[in-house]
Amino acid sequence: MRTDSPSRTTLDKATAENFPVAPFFLPRAWRDDLMAVYGYARLVDDIGDGDLAPGGADARHLGVAPAEADDRLVLLDAFEADLRRVFDSTPRHPLLRALQPTVRRRSLTPDPFLALIAANRQDQLVGRYETYDDLVAYCELSANPVGRLVLAITGTESPERVRRSDAVCTALQIVEHLQDVGEDLGRDRIYLPAEDMKRFHVTQADLAAPRGGASVRALVAFEAERAARLLNEGTPLVGSVHGRLRLLLAGFVAGGRAALDAVAAAGHDVLPGPPKPTKSSLLREVGAVLRRARREG
Repeated sequence: MRTDSPSRTTLDKATAENFPVAPFFLPRAWRDDLMAVYGYARLVDDIGDGDLAPGGADARHLGVAPAEADDRLVLLDAFEADLRRVFDSTPRHPLLRALQPTVRRRSLTPDPFLALIAANRQDQLVGRYETYDDLVAYCELSANPVGRLVLAITGTESPERVRRSDAVCTALQIVEHLQDVGEDLGRDRIYLPAEDMKRFHVTQADLAAPRGGASVRALVAFEAERAARLLNEGTPLVGSVHGRLRLLLAGFVAGGRAALDAVAAAGHDVLPGPPKPTKSSLLREVGAVLRRARREG
């Protein structure tokens, strides 16, 4: 996939994810398609977070005037318009041009791509979630479409696999929110349910502290346990497939488990910075997930 410099910068962010995006052991066609989808998902998140590469190239590709290049909703509207060109003409942005062959080859529909845009629009308008169910509904837009696209690319969709995939993806999103509490607060976003914050007597001021007090750590531990249960619910997905796809999906699940282990190892104090899993812990978790898949298979 040949891209310009800002797009290359976007794709390079794959190395910072909790899980391998398109590892070497996959068939080349799968790797190319997964990276095309990753580039799309990463770019729409970067638009929503205000993290685009400097210089304004992305806005220019999307036909957004310099005066509006910092307006995230304008950029998201232009990005949606360019996404629709993927399905009926020729998109302008290089990452969307790179996505077009994947869409055609795998007969992908617009729905999961539009959901990711909707999630980022929601981020511009909603910065707090009252209940856990509200947060899960957000994850239905922001995370679950990615897992469904992986199943579509690999030709392994079924209702049960989609259900398990949704559980894994929602869990991974919650884990990422736990790792990034401080960073998200800097964007005036809190992805910890307000009803849980009240239950654990945690205020926004507590989340802005350099270190988490006992209440904050207890809240993070509570949400981490919820994410762990979701990962357990979704783990049978790994055993339902075979070969290299099984290893890929094991990597996704293991990435979430290893990240949760890192959060626990930090005493559930995520405020000094995101606790990150080590490569050795990720490999250990991959082995554990694969052993469970063999037993259940």
